[in-house]
Amino acid sequence: MIIIKKAYLLSMADVNYEYRDILIDKGKIVKISKNINVEDYPDAQVIKAVGRYVTPGIVDPHCHVGIMEEIFKEGNDTNEMSNPVTPELRALDGINPLEPALQELVTHGVTCVHVAPGSANVIGGTTTVLKTRGKTIEEMAIVPEACMKMALGENPKRVYGGRNQTPVTRMATAALIREQLEKARRYRAKVKEYEQGVKEGRTDVKEPEFNQKLHSLMRVFDGMPVKIHAHRADDIMTAIRIMEEFGLKGTIDHCTEGYLIPEALKKHNASCILGPTLCNKSKPEVQNKEFESAKILNDYGIPFAIMTDHPVVELQNTLLQLGRFVRAGLPVLEALKAVTISSAKLSYVDHLVGSIEVGKDADIVIWSHNPFHHLATPKLVLIDGQIVHKK
Repeated sequence: MIIIKKAYLLSMADVNYEYRDILIDKGKIVKISKNINVEDYPDAQVIKAVGRYVTPGIVDPHCHVGIMEEIFKEGNDTNEMSNPVTPELRALDGINPLEPALQELVTHGVTCVHVAPGSANVIGGTTTVLKTRGKTIEEMAIVPEACMKMALGENPKRVYGGRNQTPVTRMATAALIREQLEKARRYRAKVKEYEQGVKEGRTDVKEPEFNQKLHSLMRVFDGMPVKIHAHRADDIMTAIRIMEEFGLKGTIDHCTEGYLIPEALKKHNASCILGPTLCNKSKPEVQNKEFESAKILNDYGIPFAIMTDHPVVELQNTLLQLGRFVRAGLPVLEALKAVTISSAKLSYVDHLVGSIEVGKDADIVIWSHNPFHHLATPKLVLIDGQIVHKK
């Protein structure tokens, strides 16, 4: 049991810029109060925040830490560039939990990351949401298979078009996704028909031949969200069309030119994960990236979070990048939400992390200064109520 006393709390929920005490037990937040009497909890460890800023742990909604290690191709398991359609792959099986960059994240206040396969493939496989403590994926993963990664735009074209393989064009990329989704939908119907027949005791039903790709992909019709890489405005709209055609839920990731079409995003109830933005304009489809994008989406009431796409922007620079969005007009509290509760919501784990609320995991950071101060550093970090970093 832990009591944090006199926290200057930014809960990302109903208490912000106010002093509170926090009671933690068995890895969960069990009480938030203006004054918790420590004498009522004689066995509790008392941590004196002495008025320091206290926030939820940072949640990154899209990165490649652990799967794209910083040791060149030997540690890069991000893209299986042998086939443009690989829904059967799992980021879970490519992550190295002992990669130094992943192990060091707690020292920067990052407590949860959403790790995805890369965007070379049109359908790249499933993503993983994990905590940044532990030494095995089994310890770390809170959602082993969270979303189905897909990609539009330059990347699949560049990888496969250069080999004279499909997709060579954006048309072919969209057609491939539609083709595979339709195959998966029909495959699922056969599987469900067979399962229902077995349940009813029928003997005239035949089990469909197992197809690993379609068996994995069909889960998007049972609620698994899609995570679609799209930078350019036309690619963003293609993603929206496909999601609406097939009744899918999910996010538009990168959404670089989304700020140019906010009315369309609002009309179609799109959810966006912006970034990376604190980096160079490395290819044609990101020439219009701007830090004002978050302010515009926020002004229109469009749900968004902000990613690093680590290692494109290193995760330890999350707040540095966030500061540029604030400088461009995004309110401070909305900026912090974009890397905490909003990130958690768009990673579908907000019932566990992203805010300091009763019942949630005790993933908490005590900062040395205001998180946006250039000298700010985590003084103490907890994950699941355990102290994982202390300075």
